[in-house]
Amino acid sequence: MLARESGDSRLPRAMVPAVLPGFARVRFRGTLYPTLIPRRGRWVPGALIRPNPAAMAALRRYEGPCYRLMPLRVLSPRGPVAARAWVTPRQMALAEPWKPSHASHA
Repeated sequence: MLARESGDSRLPRAMVPAVLPGFARVRFRGTLYPTLIPRRGRWVPGALIRPNPAAMAALRRYEGPCYRLMPLRVLSPRGPVAARAWVTPRQMALAEPWKPSHASHA
């Protein structure tokens, strides 16, 4: 999906595993999609990518106006790294955990 939506087939192969401490992945209200909320003692697995400007523009279009890029710090195999993640405003998030099976119903 990343390659298709970004228009860059190299991005999935260049992903670096990362963990976002202090957050939980929850459901975006009224959708089957995830978002992030601060949650002490929790962590979210993910990956780091470095999209080129065209891929970043495509990803912004894909994510839509409800998601914003939030600066944060993640833990990578090389240690803490400054990064950004797509997040909705807090009032748009449910407390219900998001599961990958939710997306299969979209």
